[in-house]
Amino acid sequence: MENSTLTVNAIRVLSAEAVEKANSGHPGICLGAAPLAYSLWQNFMTFNPSNSKKFYNRDRFILSAGHGSMLNYSLLHLYGYKLSIDDIKNFRQFNSKTPGHPEFNHTDGVEVSTGPLGQGIANAVGMAIAETHLAAIYNKEGFNVVDHYTYALCGDGCLMEGIEYEAASLAGSLKLGKLIVLYDCNGITIEGTTSETFNEDVKARHKAQGWQVIEVKDGTDVKAIAKAIKRAKAETEKPSLIVCYTQIGYGSSKQGSASSHGAPLGAECLADMKKNLGYDYPEFTVPEEVYAHTKKAINRGKKAERNWKKMFAEYQKAYPELAKEFIDRMNGVIPEFDWEEVYKFEKDDATRGTGGTVINRLAPKLNTLFGGSADLNPSTKTYMKGVGDYSPATREGRNVHFGIREHAMAAICNGLSCHGGFLPFCSTFFVFSDYMKNAMRLSAIMNLNVTYVLTHDSIGVGEDGPTHQPIEHLTALRSIPNMKVFRPCDGRETAAGWEVAVKGKGPTSLILSRQTLKSYEGTGKAALKGGYILADSDKKIPDVILIGAGSEVECCMTAKEMLKANGIDARVVSMPCMELFDAQTKAYKESVIPSCVRARVCVEAGSTLPWYKYAGLDGKIIGIDEYGLSGPAKVLFNHYGFTAENVYNNAKELVK
Repeated sequence: MENSTLTVNAIRVLSAEAVEKANSGHPGICLGAAPLAYSLWQNFMTFNPSNSKKFYNRDRFILSAGHGSMLNYSLLHLYGYKLSIDDIKNFRQFNSKTPGHPEFNHTDGVEVSTGPLGQGIANAVGMAIAETHLAAIYNKEGFNVVDHYTYALCGDGCLMEGIEYEAASLAGSLKLGKLIVLYDCNGITIEGTTSETFNEDVKARHKAQGWQVIEVKDGTDVKAIAKAIKRAKAETEKPSLIVCYTQIGYGSSKQGSASSHGAPLGAECLADMKKNLGYDYPEFTVPEEVYAHTKKAINRGKKAERNWKKMFAEYQKAYPELAKEFIDRMNGVIPEFDWEEVYKFEKDDATRGTGGTVINRLAPKLNTLFGGSADLNPSTKTYMKGVGDYSPATREGRNVHFGIREHAMAAICNGLSCHGGFLPFCSTFFVFSDYMKNAMRLSAIMNLNVTYVLTHDSIGVGEDGPTHQPIEHLTALRSIPNMKVFRPCDGRETAAGWEVAVKGKGPTSLILSRQTLKSYEGTGKAALKGGYILADSDKKIPDVILIGAGSEVECCMTAKEMLKANGIDARVVSMPCMELFDAQTKAYKESVIPSCVRARVCVEAGSTLPWYKYAGLDGKIIGIDEYGLSGPAKVLFNHYGFTAENVYNNAKELVK
């Protein structure tokens, strides 16, 4: 048996055996797509498993069809990553290195947590954008510091998802020639064949979107697959989709059947498959010939890294400042600068406006700041002046025009972050964050420093009506582990939100207003703790505590003065970020919201659900647990009780 055939079969058998032992998993894609993955890794991928993260010029491989994780794990094991046979045997088990879907920063060699179908293709678009941008900035004649490919492997399900349509459309428009997607086209989903649900001409669609489309009629022909990849690499102006016609569950009695998709083959079927493939080895045994064969690809990658390092050493001599800058940004080093300038605000303004000011103060200081909006820059105020637009003609630009593609936009930012060298951000109206939820959740799972700028934060959107007025969205985002949700009350708090986003770990959502908000003395860096005393009481222990966020802080501040005039002493707490406040010491939290004060009024123009932990047993919450109405913002705020008078009345009733 040729080494290529033996290695392909090793991938198949190892994957199927792991699924069988776990009694859980998806063997079908592993058996059918093994020749695709093998041909790519053996003949084209540039990687060094001994330095899986710090070889910056490595090719990136993304398994968009993440349910086929054992295919990825078999490749990682055979190609020298820190993944042993024991790890393979532990597939899908508690605390294993081989979880049900590939996880970034958990399994050596996994470039991104793809999760739901289609995400990986959008992640790959982000990585391809990253490569072109860094190449435009750092490559010089004779020094191709950044010169690598992004490969993704997907299935029918990925191409059915709307996110893939969005991502593919943008990739074609941006002419991402170093993006190559291998499509495992087997025509099978969980429910059966795709004949009734997926009849479109995928090839024609991608051609219309600006892609090169290549077909491989026999998905078992590794030479034909290699020829297709070579042709894809030769096309520099278009991303490439290689359509490989395969058989799900190849080699087994369940070949071509949906029954091989998401369940173990069964011991008898697995034994017959091994016999059919001529793979006569004990369970979880890989012949030495396979390791010797894959080592050729490993050595090719190690040689490529040695050559890159040699070239980079010369580059450091010729361009020392650029070389340092490149290494710093790939290592996630944030340059030091004086944040005081960022915090300087005096005039009243909407926080979307102050957010725009902050982002433009940061842009010259942070060359890693890179992103844009879903066609809403004039409204979200996230356009960075003086840094240019990213386009096929101007790859060095840092403003990305994502188009009206919220879901792909967020997943692309995840790809940028996972690639390394970027502080990506994206923006849209807060209500449209629903379209982005999967990708935002994955940002949090991977703990990526992606910033989401979400404007038009409440019923303050006004005349656009309930379809555009976020109500439950704050609660939804606050429920995501690792996500910091920052809703500032003025410009200085907005600056604090950006400082948290830049310096912190994990994603940050900045929730910004459409309407003008008053600027208050005392805001600023105190907001870095998430919640703080904005206006204190005259007494050591206040009669009542008023707690607000965003635009509703103004209601609390005005109500405090009204209460004072009536002999009631109030403390105002601004709570821009619950997650940060909850992470503070018990002593600090007690100093801000003392447990002995049970008279508390919490105010926010959103769902009341997150506020009960601060209101306590006797407190009151002024919120909105119904959908809004169409009308001027001021009218709506009055209608729903977001007024100083209502805060005053509620506080007065509690103090009685």
